[in-house]
Amino acid sequence: METKEQFKKTHLGRKISRIREIRGIKQDALAMELGLSQQTISKIEQSEDVDDETLDKISKALGVSSDAIKNFSEEAVVNIIANTVNNHDQSASVFISPNFNPIDKIVELYERLLKSEQEKNELLNKK
Repeated sequence: METKEQFKKTHLGRKISRIREIRGIKQDALAMELGLSQQTISKIEQSEDVDDETLDKISKALGVSSDAIKNFSEEAVVNIIANTVNNHDQSASVFISPNFNPIDKIVELYERLLKSEQEKNELLNKK
């Protein structure tokens, strides 16, 4: 029979891993964001406990709060998805944030446009 303490005990590493997977982030990408090795991320995800400072850094990198990681429940995610899929009401839709930084995409587009304009100028100057 489980005691209340055993029931309350959560495996933070596993929760971090699931949130990372749901967000579509690889271990090495998270490691790079945090300035750690992929092996360190793997060890963190295997750990039952994670210190608050590390948890805060990971939560920021994953784009969620540390409370969201602590309170993460696989069943809640399944229920939200099931209710969203089965409910045709617009108000039940779930906001999904992109796995990329929109500012990086804007900068990338700007650089491509700038390069294109520079090539045009070079062609016009040759004539």
